[in-house]
Amino acid sequence: MTGAETADVPEDGALRTPDRLRRRASRLLSQLAVRSDRLIAEGLARADARKWHYAVLASLQEYGPGSQAELSSRSGIYRSDMVGVLNELVERGLVERAPDPDDRRRNVITISARGRRHLRRLDKVLDDLHDELLAPLSPAERDRFVRLLTRLVDHHTRNS
Repeated sequence: MTGAETADVPEDGALRTPDRLRRRASRLLSQLAVRSDRLIAEGLARADARKWHYAVLASLQEYGPGSQAELSSRSGIYRSDMVGVLNELVERGLVERAPDPDDRRRNVITISARGRRHLRRLDKVLDDLHDELLAPLSPAERDRFVRLLTRLVDHHTRNS
């Protein structure tokens, strides 16, 4: 560390952040997103999964079978990455890929019984991880926080 860096580290080891930075929602959201991504990625890895696995399985469970393009739109996974994600899920027996009877050029993806069981397990893993992430908040605060985040994301999704 340089002298300037050590000046910001008090004896207790906590970094001091200027108030003008601590009051910026964009900075706070970015910091929380980094911590959240790391926590979720590590927790899902312990369950032999990735966040994209969960996104595809959740989409299939909620909306039913779909094409690779539909799954890409539903889950936010780039089409170029979707094939790899689906290959992993097919290899594990979590989804089934079959030619679309109406258009043999595309595939229809369906969640398997094993995939539904795995999704329930991942739901529990994510519930526990979210409890850890949101530990300082009461249940009512957690619900309000999620509602506010949803409102922000919905607003910016509609306006982009």
